[in-house]
Amino acid sequence: MDPVTIRVKRLDAELPLPAYAYPGDAGLDLVAAKDCSIAPHQREMIPTGLQVAIPEGYAGLVLPRSGLAARVGLSMVNTPGLIDSHYRGEMVMVAINHDSNQTIEIKRGDRIAQLLITPTPKVMIEEVDELDNTERSERGFGSSGV
Repeated sequence: MDPVTIRVKRLDAELPLPAYAYPGDAGLDLVAAKDCSIAPHQREMIPTGLQVAIPEGYAGLVLPRSGLAARVGLSMVNTPGLIDSHYRGEMVMVAINHDSNQTIEIKRGDRIAQLLITPTPKVMIEEVDELDNTERSERGFGSSGV
């Protein structure tokens, strides 16, 4: 697959551009543009200090970082956050503290989320009277035995 170029505007020159932590990673790390404290079960809007121009035919998905979720209970209210190709505002993480007891302290420059760029094909809707049969059929939650 050919690389996709994402144009990025820094709103704060001291903060890093999105970057992969390791070769082969899917998500680009995003950092916090401000210090904040998130009390247990509270939400906080955390700016990234970045605006992006995602090409037509692609979207950005902003995802929580698994290490922060596991260690301190930091996640996102709207997981994943969707960045459409025509959006040009600042990327902001809508964070939530899932821990019942501890306040989460975020420092400016902390890696708080990941940006995943994914293709978004145009979908045509076709209304039908019946759908094709599958082995799974209408079996939903827990249908695979887990």
